[in-house]
Amino acid sequence: MEEFALEGIRVVDFGWYWASPYLGMLLADMGAEVIKVESLQRLDTVRILPPYPDGQPGGLNRGGIYNMYNRNKLAITLNLAKPQGIELAKRLIAVCDVFTENYSPRVMKNFGLTYDQVRQVRPDIIYASLSAYGATGPEKDYVCYGGPQTYQSGLASVTGFPDGPPVGGEPYGDPTAGLFAAFAVLAALHHRSKTGKGQYIDLSQWETLVVLMPEAVMEYTMNRRIRPRMGNRDDIMAPHGCYRCQGERSWVSIAVGSEEEWQGLCEALGNPAWAREDRFSDAFRRWKNQDELDKLIEEWTLKHTDYEAMQILQGAGVAATPCVNNQQLVEEPHLNQRGFFVEDDHPEAGKRTIIGVPWKMSQTPGGVYRHAPLFGEHNEYVFGELLGLSSKEIATLAEEQVIY
Repeated sequence: MEEFALEGIRVVDFGWYWASPYLGMLLADMGAEVIKVESLQRLDTVRILPPYPDGQPGGLNRGGIYNMYNRNKLAITLNLAKPQGIELAKRLIAVCDVFTENYSPRVMKNFGLTYDQVRQVRPDIIYASLSAYGATGPEKDYVCYGGPQTYQSGLASVTGFPDGPPVGGEPYGDPTAGLFAAFAVLAALHHRSKTGKGQYIDLSQWETLVVLMPEAVMEYTMNRRIRPRMGNRDDIMAPHGCYRCQGERSWVSIAVGSEEEWQGLCEALGNPAWAREDRFSDAFRRWKNQDELDKLIEEWTLKHTDYEAMQILQGAGVAATPCVNNQQLVEEPHLNQRGFFVEDDHPEAGKRTIIGVPWKMSQTPGGVYRHAPLFGEHNEYVFGELLGLSSKEIATLAEEQVIY
C-alpha cells in the first residue's frame, strides 16, 4: 500500500448525495478512515441512481455514481430519528477528528449536532458544513441542488454564446464545494497540529462558484458593467476557440497567446497568404477580426481529423486539443499513461473503470484501495470495535431500528 498523508485521521461523514461525499472521497484517497453514516430511514438517494452494471437491475449497492464517490470509505447504518441513534452518533464523533455534512443548517440543529454541541464531546473537532447557502444570511435555510446554484451564482450568465441564452450545468456547486472544503480541512488539521484547536468550517456551495468568475465580479464591482457572454473567446487571446474537423461532432480547441505561438500556427497551416494581411498583423488586430480569422482557420481544420490537427499544431508549439466525448476521454492515451483511471472491483457492481486520485504526489500519492461500501457493511467494526458494543447489543439496536 502507498504512503498516505492522512493515515491515522478519522472522519465521520453525515452528508449525502455529492458535496460532503466528494469531500470524504478526497480525504479517504489520502488515507483518512472515512465513516459514512446512512440509514434506511433517510436513504442517500445517489445509492440507487444509475448507471448500473451492464444487464443488472439497480439496487442499494450498484449505483455507479455512489460507488465512484464513496470508494475507500466505511459505511454504517444509524437512525438519527431515534434518541439512541443520536447518542451513538455522539459516541462516534468523540473518536473522530473531522465531522462533515452538507445539509441546510436546520437539519443538524434538529439532531442536536451543531458545532457547539459536537465540540462538547470532541473539543478539537474540525466541523465542515457544506450547505447550499451557508449557515448565515437570509437564504441559509433554503434547500438547493447544484443546478440552480450555477444560475444564482451568476456563472450561467457569463456562460454561452453572445446571441444565446445563459447556459447552466457544469460545474455544479456540490463537487466544487467538496474541493474547497478538502483544502480547508487540510488547513484546519495543520492548524490543530500546531495549536491543538479545532475549527468550524462554514462553506456555501453556491459561493464557491462565484470564485470561478473573478473577471465578471470585478468588472461589475469596479465599472458597473455586466460581463457579456463570449462563447469560447478570450479577453486577449485570438484565435481562441473550438474549430470543426473531419468527421461527425469532431472539433479541436486552439488557443494562441503570444506572437511566437502565432508564428507556429501560421507555419502549421502552411504559411497562407492571408496570415500576412494587415488585419492579422498583431494580437489586437487579430482579436478585433476574430470572425474572419476563425473562418479561415476552420477551412484548415476541416481538412484534418481532430487528433491530426492536434498533433500538427502541438508540433508547432500551439496549444491544441481535441474536444473529446466520454468514450474518448476514457481511452485518452495521455490520461491512461499517467494512471488517471484505475480499475475498481466491487462485489456487486463488478470490475469498473473509475477516476483515480486526481493528483500526483511523490511521498504520499494516496490511492484507491477499497471498493465503495455495501449498505451497512461496517456496522460490526464501528459499533463493535470502535464503540465497544457487544454483538447482542448491536443485534438489539438493529431490531429496534436504531442501527437501521
